[in-house]
Amino acid sequence: MIGTIIASIGGILFARRVNIYPGVKQLGSVIPTFIMSFGVVAMGILALRLQYSIPVFGMNFAASLAVYVLLMIIATRSDQNIFYTVPGGRIKRLLKAGIQSRPLSEPMLPNHRGAILVADLHADLGDHWERLLANAALQGIPVFHYKQVYEAATGKIRVEHLSENSFGSLLPSMSFVRFKRVMDIALVVLLLPLLILPLAIVAFLLKIDSPGPVFFRQHRIGYRGETFRVLKFRTMRLDTEVDTEEARRRKAMTGKEDPRVTKFGRFLRQTRIDELPQMFNILLGQMSWIGPRPEAIELSRWYQEEIPFYDYRHIVRPGITGWAQVNQGHVTGLSDIDDKLQYDFYYIKNFSYWLDFLILARTVQVVFTGHGAK
Repeated sequence: MIGTIIASIGGILFARRVNIYPGVKQLGSVIPTFIMSFGVVAMGILALRLQYSIPVFGMNFAASLAVYVLLMIIATRSDQNIFYTVPGGRIKRLLKAGIQSRPLSEPMLPNHRGAILVADLHADLGDHWERLLANAALQGIPVFHYKQVYEAATGKIRVEHLSENSFGSLLPSMSFVRFKRVMDIALVVLLLPLLILPLAIVAFLLKIDSPGPVFFRQHRIGYRGETFRVLKFRTMRLDTEVDTEEARRRKAMTGKEDPRVTKFGRFLRQTRIDELPQMFNILLGQMSWIGPRPEAIELSRWYQEEIPFYDYRHIVRPGITGWAQVNQGHVTGLSDIDDKLQYDFYYIKNFSYWLDFLILARTVQVVFTGHGAK
């Protein structure tokens, strides 16, 4: 019972913390957070060799989860919040992003219990509108800068200037960087003995599926702009060598229904099994489990020339999975890369345990659905 209380409190706090991120269905985040919370408590009970009852703990898990889901449903149905936008500045970007809101035509406070005002607070709005915002704050009506709403709703940061993180710095939390590195190594050491046989079977099937090496190696741009060789299972047929920069760039792109991808390779891509050899890149400190995906040198040079601040995504270690991958999937076109970079900047700005856990949970979903694979 004590373990249930601790696990329930942990699950509730964790679920509430994860729900602040965009694209998270409130009910969808409850189950993985409760599983993790109860799982940690169960491992603690086993490690301390305490007496326990599996049926009681299981029933308590189901009851706690059911009660919290019921409360979430009631809270969601009673949510009456509506965004009201103040005209002027860059407020129209919310409409272009598809964020539902009601524009104010005159400087009068909306007569609505769940009203939230949104404005471009850096623009010259005029005396009447600024007086309205001040009065709204005095009456306890939330007032947000449009940028906060845009980021919270889309999970992206517009690529027009470098954006500081919550600590007011361009550098991510260095304490979390160190903790993340320790956890990356620990997870590889834990999983590698369990995966060594399945990986060997995959290697054998690759050899009989199509001629060529088992592994695919490619130079990519990684942490702090340094070049490294990424290791993956080969999923494509061997191709001829090319000489020009543009030809190498096209070769580095994987299109939809790419004819170079083998049948077995397509399965590996859909399930992300082809990425697992990158555990060795993690051990070498070149990658992390979670972070922006490293790009081929040819593509990275192209993006550097076309997109401002592209190099800033290298401030953290690249990952096997990441915020852009679970939201957008695999992309290579320049217009898509601009969106991808906005997702990467959002991840760097909100670099934290909570966001990494959310990405990990959504990656599991991606593996089962094959979303974004090419």
